[in-house]
Amino acid sequence: MPVGITLEGEAELPALARLVRDLVATIPPGMVLTYGDIAELLEQGGPRQIGAAMATHSTGITWWRVVNASGLLPPRLRGEAARHYAEEGTPYDPSLERVNLRRARWDGRSTVE
Repeated sequence: MPVGITLEGEAELPALARLVRDLVATIPPGMVLTYGDIAELLEQGGPRQIGAAMATHSTGITWWRVVNASGLLPPRLRGEAARHYAEEGTPYDPSLERVNLRRARWDGRSTVE
């Protein structure tokens, strides 16, 4: 299991939220995982449970590297995420407000140079 960051107050996190945060912390810049990818890699929960953990416990982590199965984030987050995608070189189509999953999806194991 990847080792992530520890933030103040993290001791109170539910177990699944802690695992999600640890995994999200390992996603390389310019890459993304879907909520379903995270559930599969953790072998726990499903996309909705991962989404719920992200919605309530994503402060201080690279939340923009987690998208839905279509490569989208919730509308209220897309503007800020687009800035991060531009900084990181994430394959992102601003006209569709969508990450190109074929190019940006990380396998959860390999490192990116």
